[in-house]
Amino acid sequence: MFAVGDYVICSNKGVCVVEKITTLDISGVDKEREYYILKPLYMSGSTVYVPVDSSKESMRYVLAREEAKKLIAAIPEIPLLVITNEKLSEQIYRDCMKTNDCKELVKMIKTIYQRKQKRIQAGRKVTAIDAKYFHLAEESLYGELAVALDMSRDKVEDYIVEVIEGSAKV
Repeated sequence: MFAVGDYVICSNKGVCVVEKITTLDISGVDKEREYYILKPLYMSGSTVYVPVDSSKESMRYVLAREEAKKLIAAIPEIPLLVITNEKLSEQIYRDCMKTNDCKELVKMIKTIYQRKQKRIQAGRKVTAIDAKYFHLAEESLYGELAVALDMSRDKVEDYIVEVIEGSAKV
């Protein structure tokens, strides 16, 4: 069970803080059922209600600092996604996003980045689907890493580049 003040990843809402654990006084809602009241860190004004007894797949703890550092150090070895049919790329991206797994997000970012570079070299524009999912994956991954590493989200990308290039300590 999560506690008030815990940082969690909640499905497609990204990093949230557990604000309360309580029952809801809303018509049509079981008055006995407890809910986590979550505040997304990067969606101001948003509130998320998740039943305490719901499947644990929808919520998990944010990576610990050491886990985040290990993930970043492993980025060069993390493989790309395999996209054999261009028409299936969006479904593959969607499936990656649903996992809420940082390693899958890294795979997606690396894959889309490489695809983007190839398209630009060939004088073509980046596809709208690639652009959309690249942004979503970055927002999700960088938001979690920012909390895990106790840094602002806009510094995460530079930090990752420094670590991979060997100029920052992991």
